Amino acid sequence: MREFWVASGHHLTRRREDGWLEVTPELLLAWLARPELAPPEEACAAEHALHARLLADPLAKVTAADVAALADPDGRENWELVLALRGALLTAGTVEGGYLALIRGRVPTAPVLLQQLVQLILRNALDGCEDVHVLRAAEMFFRPQYGWLKDGHLHLVDLELREEMEAKVHTNPLAALMEGGVEGLDVLGDHNAWTYWSRSDAHTMVQNFGGNPASRMGLAEAIRAFIRHLHRVEVTVLPVTREEKADLAWFVGLTREGTDYGNALWQGKTPAAQLVGLFTIDFAPGSPLRAGLETRPTWAMLATGKDLVVQFKPQNLVEGLPLVATKGEAA
Repeated sequence: MREFWVASGHHLTRRREDGWLEVTPELLLAWLARPELAPPEEACAAEHALHARLLADPLAKVTAADVAALADPDGRENWELVLALRGALLTAGTVEGGYLALIRGRVPTAPVLLQQLVQLILRNALDGCEDVHVLRAAEMFFRPQYGWLKDGHLHLVDLELREEMEAKVHTNPLAALMEGGVEGLDVLGDHNAWTYWSRSDAHTMVQNFGGNPASRMGLAEAIRAFIRHLHRVEVTVLPVTREEKADLAWFVGLTREGTDYGNALWQGKTPAAQLVGLFTIDFAPGSPLRAGLETRPTWAMLATGKDLVVQFKPQNLVEGLPLVATKGEAA
C-alpha cells in the first residue's frame, strides 16, 4: 500500500472496527504543536502557561476561567476555537464523529484545524486508493485552488503555493522568472502520475480540471468516498457536461458560488457565478432519503467567481444532502 498525505497525521490515530479513527493524545499533541497555535512572544504568561500545559498533556482540563485569564482578546478567541474543536473530538471519540458534531452543531472553530480534519477523514476514506487523479482532486476538499485558463481549459493549482510563488516574484524576480511561475509546474497526466506519491504533501501538481476527464472523474470518486465514509450510505457520483435537463429536485453547492448558481437556476434567474463542474449523486435503494427523492438525482455544482478561486465546502456534503437522520446513526 502506497503512502500519501503524511501531514494529515493519520499515523497518529487508530482505526476502529467500524472504519472511523480514534482521537488520540498523539493527534491532539501534533495539532497543538502547530506554529499557528504557538503564543507570540508578547503573549501574557497565562497564555504561555496554558499552551505549555496542553503540550505536556493534550487531554488536560481547561476551564472557562483559564481562558478568561488570558490578557489578549484575540488570544482568548483563538483558544476558545481550538478548545471547542478539541471538546467535540473528545466527546465523540472519533475524528469523523467530532467533525460531524462540529458541522451539524455549527460550532465555530479554527479553520486551519477544520481543514486538517477534512484531510484526515479523506486520508482514511481513500486509504488504499491507487488512482492519483482521485487523490489530486481530493485535495480540493481541504486546499483552496487557484484557477486559470490554458488552451481553453480550466487548470487548478494549490492557492497557497501560487501565493508563495507570487511573493517570490517581488523578492527574487530572476529566480521566479527562471522557475516559470505556476505555468512551469507539472500538469498531472499519465506520463508523470507516478511522481505524485513522492510529493503529495507538497501540493505542487497542477490538474487540468477542464480538459482531462480523469480529473473530473477523480473528484466524483472523492465525493463518493467522502459521502460513503461519513454517512455510511452507498452512492454513485458521476460528472456530467450538460445541465439543460437537470432535474433540480435537490442540489448541493460544492462551493459558495455553486450554491449561488443552483439557487439562481431554481429561481429561474441567470447565474452570476461560473459553473466549472457538475455532478450527479445517486443514492443506493433503501437509503434514508427525504420523501419523493428516492429515484431522483442530487445535483452537485462546482462554481467559481471571476477570480476562478475554488474554495470547496465539504460541510455542504454533510448538511446539504437529502438524507434524513436515523435512530441508529453512528456518532
